[in-house]
Amino acid sequence: MRKNIVAGNWKMNTTVPEGVQLATEVNAALAGKKVNCDVVICVPFTHLTSVNQVINQNKLGLGAENCADHKSGAYTGEVSASMVASTGATYVILGHSERRQYYGETSETLKEKVALAFENNLTPIFCIGEVLEQRENGTYFDVVKSQIEEALFNLSAEDFGKVILAYEPVWAIGTGKTATDDQAEEMHAYIRNLIVEKYGKEVAENTSILYGGSCKPSNAKALFAKPNVDGGLIGGASLKCADFMGIVEAFD
Repeated sequence: MRKNIVAGNWKMNTTVPEGVQLATEVNAALAGKKVNCDVVICVPFTHLTSVNQVINQNKLGLGAENCADHKSGAYTGEVSASMVASTGATYVILGHSERRQYYGETSETLKEKVALAFENNLTPIFCIGEVLEQRENGTYFDVVKSQIEEALFNLSAEDFGKVILAYEPVWAIGTGKTATDDQAEEMHAYIRNLIVEKYGKEVAENTSILYGGSCKPSNAKALFAKPNVDGGLIGGASLKCADFMGIVEAFD
């Protein structure tokens, strides 16, 4: 059966000492506690090696927030998938709406990143989702379908089965708006059906689909109760241990 997962995305927040402190707190909160989901923190590149030294990856997975679409070479300022893997990280967020919006990432770029992630034994947390205009004009299903088809449906069933999906209604990130439980479930069910049509029921049933739009301790339980919502990709609430653990503990 598919896994329930709560993954923190710290974005461009915390210095290295602050990040090590936060990771230490989350690691301590998980120690000796039985939780009903996998827990992951995705941290800035600069933090990965230091954070890896203070966490128990049997309890708390470690990921990067991005990786380059090239193996190596003259790409000043970029960080390759092999560099990410060399820090001890085992996850990488790809296709986050902020990367698409601010840095012009396309499905072609993301196809390369996914391939390089697999080459380096990194599990992609692959983001899809629509902006407010697309939600309001009714094209949101088409938008999400094309994002998945163009970047992921070239994969074999075996490789697709290693991808974690994260649905982000972009209009609900950092805005205080949240998709209703029913809106989230409707999209997650639609995504799972796309996977059924492409790869069959078994692959679809084993694919974790996370919700990534202003998920907080106050709404996590209701969201996670939906049959097709398998956890969350958590932004702001992952920057405070108590808030993050409140979401982890929503899986009871």
